[in-house]
Amino acid sequence: MPAKDELDRRRYEKLVDRLEGLMRASLKPRYRGYHGQLVLSSGDLEDMGELKDVRRAAREAGRRLGWQPKTHVVDARLFVYDDREVPKEISKLAAGDAADAIDAELRSRE
Repeated sequence: MPAKDELDRRRYEKLVDRLEGLMRASLKPRYRGYHGQLVLSSGDLEDMGELKDVRRAAREAGRRLGWQPKTHVVDARLFVYDDREVPKEISKLAAGDAADAIDAELRSRE
């Protein structure tokens, strides 16, 4: 039985590492680690195991990145995000980027 426990622990650690990599890849360097988020589809979740285990691993991966991670399931998708308070200068930068993206989308439709 201990071998099964060890195998489960290694699988879990591998899942945490995988999720941490996905979360890290989603970060924009100019936001200095803030505004982190990850959305996993139902297909992604099927490949990763039981939802409760994926959520737990995602929270651990987020903590490794310095996040205050939160998870929510909506329509068979898992949303993981950083719930820390964002410094004002980062918030302004992100708001400007969002406005620019909306403007660019609207211009492309003209």
